[in-house]
Amino acid sequence: MKQSALNSSHFHIRMAVHTMRYGGVIAYPTEAVYGLGCDPRNETAVHHLLELKQRPVSKGLILIAADFSQLQRYVIEPPPTRKSKLDQSWPGPVTWLIPARPETPRWLTGVHHTLAVRVTAHPLAATLCRIFGGPIVSTSANLAGYPPARTPLAVRRYFHRQLGHIIHDKTGSNRNPTEIRNLADGSLLRPA
Repeated sequence: MKQSALNSSHFHIRMAVHTMRYGGVIAYPTEAVYGLGCDPRNETAVHHLLELKQRPVSKGLILIAADFSQLQRYVIEPPPTRKSKLDQSWPGPVTWLIPARPETPRWLTGVHHTLAVRVTAHPLAATLCRIFGGPIVSTSANLAGYPPARTPLAVRRYFHRQLGHIIHDKTGSNRNPTEIRNLADGSLLRPA
């Protein structure tokens, strides 16, 4: 039975990766809630995700990754003292604002000079990033102003037939979406 469930998860991860590679938007479990995701390099996919969520591009988005190396094309490498903060909190439910590289698309950073990034602690989300071969967009699966979806059924209620794929699995044990901190000064922008 466990092998069957594992094969099912891998099938759904491969389907989600295929969907993202062809410009689609997916839903997948994260540390606390379901997330909407897509290929961060695909401007059309990102704008479609923002349209579905009814979120303005100016706010910026979060990227999740399996490890920090997947984020290096988007953010400036922090000095060792600040990098140690990342190492102490990752993988884990802390999203950090890090200065974005000048070439990082505005459809990811919005009006900011930083990018919100996280090395995810959710095993399925990390596997998704590994198989995809890079970071993916991660924003809560809900319409702006509504509670985040915590189950595949809630995702379907918000986005009936508008997503390319939904990965059915459990979210992590966190009760709230990840906290967001500014790496420059450690300030808390969104509590967990």
